[in-house]
Order: sequence, then C-alpha cells, then structure tokens
Amino acid sequence: QVQLVESGGGLVQPGGSLRLSCAYSGSIFSIWNMGWYRQAPGKQRELVALITTGGGTNYADSVKGRFTISRDNAKNTVYLQMNSLKPEDTAVYYCRAKHPMATNLDYWGQGTQVTVSS
Repeated sequence: QVQLVESGGGLVQPGGSLRLSCAYSGSIFSIWNMGWYRQAPGKQRELVALITTGGGTNYADSVKGRFTISRDNAKNTVYLQMNSLKPEDTAVYYCRAKHPMATNLDYWGQGTQVTVSS
C-alpha cells in the first residue's frame, strides 16, 4: 500500500517562498510518476507540476518559471519549490503517485494548506 504525506505548507507573504515535501512509503519509489496538484476554495483540483520516473517535468502555465518540482529517489521524497508566490497560489496542495503502466495504481496524499497573504 502506498502512503503519501505532504508537509511544508503555511502562511507566506506575496513574493515569498515555500518548499513542499511529499514523503512516500510503499513499493519502489523510483518507478512512480509523481505530481503536485492544488485545489482552491470553490475551484476544481488542478495540476501544478509533474515529474516522471526519468526526471522529465511538466508545469502548469500559471507556475512556470516560479515553481520547481524535483525528486530524491534515495529519500523517497518529491519536492515543490515555490518562489515569487502570489495570492492566487493559495490552495490546498496535494501530492500524487501514479504508476506509469497500471492506471488503477493511483494514490493521493491528504494535502497541505498554502496561504499567500499580506
């Protein structure tokens, strides 16, 4: 069974930075594609960033140039470095593990709140 635990959220002023972490436990971490998603109040959950097993990355247009996703396979952890934060980045941020071959193997964390406000 895969478990994902996010941490690193909090309150930050506009222009500030945060680094989110997602600790993975379960089978071999390196075989999973990992992603960060977010959901703001009253809105649908949306993709923020993806990182594949091979290290390829993809970002939502709204965060390109400000956010960076990375993974440390030795620590079973995926990170989201968020810089130049804006109030519209306020949301609950979720970590996702998706097996690249088995579509039924798809897991989510519980989420961590990020609030950008002065």
